[in-house]
Amino acid sequence: MKITKDMCIGDVLDMDQGAAKYFFEIGMHCLGCPSARGESIEDACAVHGTDCDALVGKLNEYFSDK
Repeated sequence: MKITKDMCIGDVLDMDQGAAKYFFEIGMHCLGCPSARGESIEDACAVHGTDCDALVGKLNEYFSDK
């Protein structure tokens, strides 16, 4: 499975909750919030002022080992 920046955070976490650590690393600590689960990775990165491509890269690396 390839992670893309338009995917919802909730969908990524539903695939593997271990991916949460990558969101936590960049300050996204509200992953249980209903609005956060429905937000795209790109939108969340924009709100948190973080590099979306870097996060997607880390997530894809994580999921490549699954």
